[in-house]
Amino acid sequence: MSENNQTIPTVVTEFFIVGFPGLQPEYNSLVAAFFLSVYVTVLAGNCAFMMLFAFETSLHKPMYIIMLNLAVSDVGFCTVALPKLISRYWFNNGSISFQLCLMQRVFIHYFGTLNSLIMMIMALDRYLAICFPLRYPVLMTNQIMGLLSGFSWVSAFISPSISASMTAQMPFCGPNQIINCFCDTMSMNNLACTDIRAAYQVQFSLAMFVLIVPFSFIIFSYVCIVVTVIKIANIQGRMRAFSTCTTQLCLISLYYTPRFFVYATPYIPNLKMTVDQRLVFSMFYLLMPPLVNPLIYCFRTKDIQRLFRKCLQDRRMSQKVNVVFFPK
Repeated sequence: MSENNQTIPTVVTEFFIVGFPGLQPEYNSLVAAFFLSVYVTVLAGNCAFMMLFAFETSLHKPMYIIMLNLAVSDVGFCTVALPKLISRYWFNNGSISFQLCLMQRVFIHYFGTLNSLIMMIMALDRYLAICFPLRYPVLMTNQIMGLLSGFSWVSAFISPSISASMTAQMPFCGPNQIINCFCDTMSMNNLACTDIRAAYQVQFSLAMFVLIVPFSFIIFSYVCIVVTVIKIANIQGRMRAFSTCTTQLCLISLYYTPRFFVYATPYIPNLKMTVDQRLVFSMFYLLMPPLVNPLIYCFRTKDIQRLFRKCLQDRRMSQKVNVVFFPK
């Protein structure tokens, strides 16, 4: 940043979340209702698993510990991103203070980084379980999974904090409309009254690092898993191993594929996206994983299915007892 840019004062005290710029006002309530239903569904599905984990000690295993981390991260992301967006479309209240916008931007990228690290740990867990089944109970204990999870929660702050500190030093002296559904790096940087090229290069490098490094490890681990599974002589064992990995691969595909598509679009000739199309894709890859994680990952596992069936059976039994002993 040059000396001239450093002397420009920041006069913007608040921003306005525009959302989808091409959306007609008559659809505002419908959009708000849609995002509210998404938020409620995410809370219900992920909180149900959190409660189940808290009360059922049989789930206190490495695989379910990482599921718990993913559920908490998904709820955290949606709680940071959606309430302000819902308010924007339901009450036309898109104003957000400079400091809150900066804070929202930090946590948006924080939970994105955290999810990448959590999925990397998931891949590590499956790699150890399938490639080293006899040593798995020693290599991956609850304590080790707890340490890996704690490291992820702490280290995920590094990249967003560095990026946000660079944005906080930029002067904002004019436009204040965030052309996005929430405050993020590029939306804020584009409003700065300074040359952002140097900051953009650093911030983009950090974003690619936290995205590509976990993704590369995930690809490596699943290649090793596939090679190991192919060598399994027992067809049943082979199908069981592939079934275990399928749900994770679905989750990883939902998380990474739309991201790379959006990021790669500017570099692909003759492939253009409008602002609204880019935002729709962005919201898809940000909200779809939290929405479907409880279905495609948590509730497809046999232990959780068994526990839910047990809860339903206990409830039916209690209702029958009430009818017998306390008839109307």
